[in-house]
Amino acid sequence: MKVLITGGAGFIGSHLCDRLLMNGHQVLVIDNYLTGRKDNLEPHANLTIIEGTIADKNLVDKAFECFRPDVVVHAAASYKDPANWEEDAYSNVIGTINVVKASMKLEIERIIYFQTALCYGLKPKENPITLNHPIDSRGSSYSISKTCGEQYIELSGLDFISFRLANAYGPRNLSGPLPTFYHRLTTGKPCFIADTRRDFIFIDDLIDVVFKAVMGEGHRGYYHISSGSDYSIKELFDETLASLNITLEKEVEIKPRNPDDVETLLIDPSKTNTDFHWKVKTPLNVGVSKAICWYEQYGITQTYTHLKPVS
Repeated sequence: MKVLITGGAGFIGSHLCDRLLMNGHQVLVIDNYLTGRKDNLEPHANLTIIEGTIADKNLVDKAFECFRPDVVVHAAASYKDPANWEEDAYSNVIGTINVVKASMKLEIERIIYFQTALCYGLKPKENPITLNHPIDSRGSSYSISKTCGEQYIELSGLDFISFRLANAYGPRNLSGPLPTFYHRLTTGKPCFIADTRRDFIFIDDLIDVVFKAVMGEGHRGYYHISSGSDYSIKELFDETLASLNITLEKEVEIKPRNPDDVETLLIDPSKTNTDFHWKVKTPLNVGVSKAICWYEQYGITQTYTHLKPVS
């Protein structure tokens, strides 16, 4: 199978690329390396990489025409700067339109998308959140633009699966609390934690589902990828300390949530469990240890967040 992955040098995209190559498939990656890393992908006979942005229609059209993919996995996204609405619109909206239009032209078999659970709003009306929950993307440029992209994909008429994600973590992840904790703890900087809870999903478990979707499992529409259990950010912080074998002199400071943050994001994975015959395998402590092993080997120079800073 020929699979085109936008954002293929990023966290999720690179892990999926590895899985596909390991199973004998051909992969074309498009990535501008704004948040992806070149060392996330090793050279491979079945791997081709194009450096550039999906906001460039000519680049996207040429890549599709030359490679002619069977399946497209759209993992590219702008989230580096919560104030850069323009880049969010270029990548997450215009870029998605370019990818969708090229997919329509070639009548690809399936397009797979990754959506943020923030599409349900900053004050979800149920816990856990089901797929019947109304969409309310207000509150962050990232959520607004990602939701717009998702709706263009549905509008295309193509066979698609949109995975609405819990907080993914693991090796190569440079966004969210875990890499931030590691970076600050190992560079002697003070840490604080937000008074929030999250549903964490380890990258290998997530890729198990996505690989099945690339291979044709699942039905057109929307799915959640999540563990179905939420943890406090304090629990994640404590697991980070344990993996690093660090004992703090005083208790970590707990601060109020960011202005565009939600108290808890717990999403219901029951449809995914059933349709993909899948369930989470990796406990939080095991996943944190594996992520930290990668951070220690490859290093972190910068971490990212789509959230506004606390005032």
